[in-house]
Amino acid sequence: MKFTHLHTHSHYSLLQALPKLPELVAAAKKDGMEALALTDNGNLYGAIEFYKECQKQGVKPIIGVDAYLASRTRFDKQAGIDKDRFRMVLLCKNEKGYKNLMKLVTASYLEGFYYKPRIDFELLEKYSEGLICVSSSWSGDISTAVRNKNFQLADELLQKYKKIFSNNDGGDFYLEITMYPELLGHNEHMKALADFAKERNLPIVAAHDVYYILPEDKEARNTLMAVSQGAPQARGNSGGAWGNEEEDFSFLLDAEIKERFKEMPEAIFNNHKITALCNLELELGKWFFPDIKIASGRNADDELRFLAFEGLKKRGLPETKEILDRLEYELGVIKTKGY
Repeated sequence: MKFTHLHTHSHYSLLQALPKLPELVAAAKKDGMEALALTDNGNLYGAIEFYKECQKQGVKPIIGVDAYLASRTRFDKQAGIDKDRFRMVLLCKNEKGYKNLMKLVTASYLEGFYYKPRIDFELLEKYSEGLICVSSSWSGDISTAVRNKNFQLADELLQKYKKIFSNNDGGDFYLEITMYPELLGHNEHMKALADFAKERNLPIVAAHDVYYILPEDKEARNTLMAVSQGAPQARGNSGGAWGNEEEDFSFLLDAEIKERFKEMPEAIFNNHKITALCNLELELGKWFFPDIKIASGRNADDELRFLAFEGLKKRGLPETKEILDRLEYELGVIKTKGY
């Protein structure tokens, strides 16, 4: 079975990534990959377009988000403290997970936005059903704690996640492992992270952050990042202030990924397992309207008529023939057209 990219960004990761959705899906299809995930930064802007494109090209779509986790709660927005945040990938297993992911993303913008749209553990506890959570290898809270050798904190966080994402088949929480041999010290940290997971019976999963398709696209992405950061464009392939000149976030092929993870076959196995668990099916082209209960007991047409005439009184408008005729006409149009 082919590897599945479960941590993938498109141009909907605004000023962070390059690929258009047809290009991403085509890259997976060309390498014979059966599935592909879309996990843009904090948003679902491309979800439906991605779903349709995968169906068109015969690739299984996995919809997700590369989410921002507040360091305290989503309501904390203190300068100098709450700009720090952690990362996690949330993937939909089914329709319930998709609906919960929409609720999480909505709350992250309406309630948690501080530099970035943020969620917190309270929201995760409320909307975890149908989702798989993968703690980021780069800036996840557990990875950060292990890097700092704060194993007590890492264990406390692990227990939180296990409680939230527990289920009958052993849990929907994984620790992401990424392999970047070009980055000094990264693979060593990943091995330490894998050892931490093994000692605690925590499943690890192989992943690779994708921000562009081909290695030579790196410089174009650096230009994008320069715009994002308001920083001068670095020369050549230098990552500037935000990256490393050697890092490679291109769309790696199945053979390269498996070579990098040859000493961690369980991480590849869990990549396949997650792919098999994610089976979202969306019914497109159908309107869904909320079932609103009207307190007065009137039907929708009668309630609208009542509110319209109440509006005349509130605004002090005289009930002249001209105004009443205009109101009746507008109500008739609304009823006929269905808006």
